[in-house]
Amino acid sequence: MVTIREAREALKLYFGYEQFRPMQEQIINGLLQKKDVVVLMPTGGGKSVCYQVPAVVQPGLCVVISPLIALMKDQVEALLANGIPAAYINSSQNAEQQYQIENDCLEGKLKLLYVSPEKLLSSGFLSFLSRVKVSLFAVDEAHCISSWGHDFRPEYTQLKALKQQFPNIPVVALTATADRLTQKDIQEQLYLQNPEVFVASFDRPNINLMVKPGRDRFNKITEFISNRPKQPGIIYCLSRKGTESMAKKLKQNGFNATFYHAGLSAPLRAKAQEAFLKDDVQIVCATVAFGMGIDKSNVRWVIHYNLPKNIEGYYQEIGRAGRDGAKADALLFYSFADVMNMRNMLQENETDKKQTELQLVKLERMQQFAEAAACRRRILLQYFGETMQKDCGNCDICRNPPTTFDGTQLVQKALSAIARTQERANMGLLVDVLRGARNSQVIQSGFDKIKTYGAGRDVNTLDWHRYLHQMLNSGLVEMAYDQGYTLKLTEQSREVLFDGKQVKLVKFEEVKQAEEAAAKPRPKRELIKDALFERLRALRKRLADEMGVPPYVVFTDNTLQEMAAERPTNRISMLAISGVGAQKYDRFGDNFITEIIDFINEEQAKGTKMKGATHLATFELLQQGKTIEQISKERNLNPVTIYSHLATLYEQGYHVDVSKYVTKPEYSAIAIAIAKHGTEAKLKDLYEALGEKYEYYKIRLSVSIYKKQNSWA
Repeated sequence: MVTIREAREALKLYFGYEQFRPMQEQIINGLLQKKDVVVLMPTGGGKSVCYQVPAVVQPGLCVVISPLIALMKDQVEALLANGIPAAYINSSQNAEQQYQIENDCLEGKLKLLYVSPEKLLSSGFLSFLSRVKVSLFAVDEAHCISSWGHDFRPEYTQLKALKQQFPNIPVVALTATADRLTQKDIQEQLYLQNPEVFVASFDRPNINLMVKPGRDRFNKITEFISNRPKQPGIIYCLSRKGTESMAKKLKQNGFNATFYHAGLSAPLRAKAQEAFLKDDVQIVCATVAFGMGIDKSNVRWVIHYNLPKNIEGYYQEIGRAGRDGAKADALLFYSFADVMNMRNMLQENETDKKQTELQLVKLERMQQFAEAAACRRRILLQYFGETMQKDCGNCDICRNPPTTFDGTQLVQKALSAIARTQERANMGLLVDVLRGARNSQVIQSGFDKIKTYGAGRDVNTLDWHRYLHQMLNSGLVEMAYDQGYTLKLTEQSREVLFDGKQVKLVKFEEVKQAEEAAAKPRPKRELIKDALFERLRALRKRLADEMGVPPYVVFTDNTLQEMAAERPTNRISMLAISGVGAQKYDRFGDNFITEIIDFINEEQAKGTKMKGATHLATFELLQQGKTIEQISKERNLNPVTIYSHLATLYEQGYHVDVSKYVTKPEYSAIAIAIAKHGTEAKLKDLYEALGEKYEYYKIRLSVSIYKKQNSWA
């Protein structure tokens, strides 16, 4: 039987990671023991590795059932880039292409095959699979099987055929969003046999959660994007028209944006998606269908222009940002009008009463999240049955803790107005009464004659809405959805009005995060790291375009950021970077090493001009008997930079004993390549001409020796 040790070796070889994320190893171990498994793991948490690694190390074919053509394409491209033979079969291919892939399966040439539920259950396909040595079935987006989930798909209910026809082949069901009821339903619907259930933490601490009031949304969006230049992001809009309008306005304001929705033709949708995946377009404005399953790891932000229908959908959509583990932002705009529009849409479009009631309850939970005055991440995790022991520190509430005040008098005014309007006013009308507005609805209702008319003129309209939302959340008032959203008194209302109960309200203050961040000067070293990251990102884009794949297939943003911080300049140090496996090093490693060395040399040259010979500071430390490693640490510089200083010092006639770093035999061999290619040749060219045998710094020092015509023969 295949061991977990072999799985760990495959993780490093094909994916470039030294160790599994939490729970991945236990999940893989269960599958290697032929057990059925249920995996609940947040978007970006590493679900794919849970079945891809077992597929690689076991004999046979792993069949992945996915409802999303885009996800199939993305994952197959990424697997092929990692050196893993994989393919997909879906409606985008002709019969000849599908026939060839089926032949490859029969001949054992593939390790993973992605298919849709419709294809899996189509005539003859299960019979075809019975002729193939199948090692594992992976059911992705497994929440689609449950009518209690937020994205129920009837075709998924037929997937019980897997266990009926292949009872001895393990099945792993994977989802990013499922409450307890949905989890139980997944197990029952798929006929899983005593499955091991793994519920990973749903916490995505790298995502910064923010909610802002819905007024002046477009200006807030342009400010938000301007503070994140070149960072890819998604703006989710409620309507198709909204996506087109938003993209048009953004382009008019100089942003590189496109739109995507189901009303577009298939070629136009594919064009928009491809441009976004390949970083040719920075922003896509889309309905919520976009991005579902798209494996783009470098999305740095997600904006919800409108309130999502439920927390499951919201969490899945924000999870499309920061899949690589690097910092990401999620901004939600909220207004009570959004809630009313969504309620009306659900009640008009749903014919199933049970489903309507369920969706309305889920919408109410989403509203409570948006209006929260406590840590947002704790609310999200609690929804999925997970408890955080302390606040997250990475949401707008944690960064700007709300201050409370004695709101008893304000609450009494509002409750009195509700009572005197005979509980016939909705929130908007009640605020008009409190503010003393003289519009037709107030006057025709006779509400301008009541005692509390105008009693709240000193509070602006927006703040009144906020306070009333808090009163709703705390049970001080109720809303009659079936009576035009009118506000009603409760038992708690009467305690405040007649029994002197005190009420604390939260004073809402918007976080000035962007302005504060912009005002704070950044350390020079951090700016230099960002500059190198941009160089590496540009190189990644060129390589990806040459291959015809999205940039993140080459390396993720997180991997590039680690490269920019660590500056690897040889094979050993490059392979130590998370996300750089042997396969990817062989394809891309030298390109990135060369770019890093060029950057270091340019930086050093700039430093010489700006500081007046930074290499002399290195020389002083050398004379004190310090090693390259000690100098590097003391000066907070990469060792490659220090070796570059040695080369400059040697060329300028300083007494530097380079024989400590390049032996005579090494120099003799390197000098032959220098004689052939010249002293101005790129280090990469010399490195390759020498069969990748010598470190870059030895070649750089040898060039300096050669220039001085110092042959040690």
